[in-house]
Amino acid sequence: MENYVILAPTFAMVFLTFIVWITMYRTRVAEMKAKKIHPQKVAQSKDAKELLIDSAAPANNFVNLFEVPILFYALNILVYLTEQGDDLFLVLLGGFVASRYIHSYIQITYNQVMHRFRVYVAGASLVWVGWGVLAWRLFV
Repeated sequence: MENYVILAPTFAMVFLTFIVWITMYRTRVAEMKAKKIHPQKVAQSKDAKELLIDSAAPANNFVNLFEVPILFYALNILVYLTEQGDDLFLVLLGGFVASRYIHSYIQITYNQVMHRFRVYVAGASLVWVGWGVLAWRLFV
């Protein structure tokens, strides 16, 4: 496998983040127009949480895409730089990205917490396993 192929999951993750960002933007603007909320009234995040109820799901999901995914991005870059990319890492990293697509879909649509949580744990576990594999390969 060419080394650059291991970066494909990162591009897929960036694309998901872009899609959620667009969704958040569109739903927030629509809600603000419908409720006639002046932008200055949501200048503080606490005010936005109180006033923008209908667009909260995509906004929460957008924030969520910068939590555990930070570990994914760091792992993906390190795997690339250390030339450790192989089918195992492609499955681990690709599986994480797939879980984030599913997680985002659940959170933005019907938002059933236990469904979302199971997908979250499965995806995060793939990242933790990836970190373990990389550490093992580099230091043992």
